[in-house]
Amino acid sequence: METETLAAAQEIDFSVLALFMKATLTNKLVLITLLLMSFWSWSIIIQRVLVFRRARAEAEEFDRAFWSGEPLDELYETIGPQPQGASERIFVAGMTEWRRSHRQDGKLIAGAQARIDRAMDVAIARENEALNKGLGFLATTGSTAPFIGLFGTVWGIKYSFEQIAISQNTNLAVVAPGIAEALLATAIGLVAAIPAVVAYNKLNSDSERLLNGYESFADEFSTILSRQLDA
Repeated sequence: METETLAAAQEIDFSVLALFMKATLTNKLVLITLLLMSFWSWSIIIQRVLVFRRARAEAEEFDRAFWSGEPLDELYETIGPQPQGASERIFVAGMTEWRRSHRQDGKLIAGAQARIDRAMDVAIARENEALNKGLGFLATTGSTAPFIGLFGTVWGIKYSFEQIAISQNTNLAVVAPGIAEALLATAIGLVAAIPAVVAYNKLNSDSERLLNGYESFADEFSTILSRQLDA
């Protein structure tokens, strides 16, 4: 009997596709949801990696230009009305407010320093929003995917026990496919969650590092303008 049971079990297709096709409608929906979450997470990860790499390169290029000794007015004119990188946008925001704060007689309007700082803070907030775009979905995937997969597993095991009760048969050939289908949901849930959690932590750290750089630049730029205001 055991030989016949093992032989029957060996004939069962345990491939992922076969288990998916045999799964219940509920488990299929769970698996499709997890696969979509995993696909979307990877698309966000790849996009954010490219965005952060470009942001670091643009920041380094702008820092070289800013500290090269070129007059700020000339650098502002060189960048033009459509700055490309985040550092350039922050610089342009500050310089634009600096120029607007001058009256026609050349004197500064009162409160110029506060308005310049506020303009750069708004620019930094926009960059923060742009950098962190999609990271919330990674956090959601990392925290919910295992539980979605666990739900699929519990539902699959429930269905398997129902089939065992109906067939009045507990041999391996009957039990194994249902259990395998159920555990597949947990496996796919972990496959979706683990990269999302790791990527979220790394990308969030990179985002904070970039934003700290922008804030440091804004403080240094504000100090330079403050000296000119005092002069």
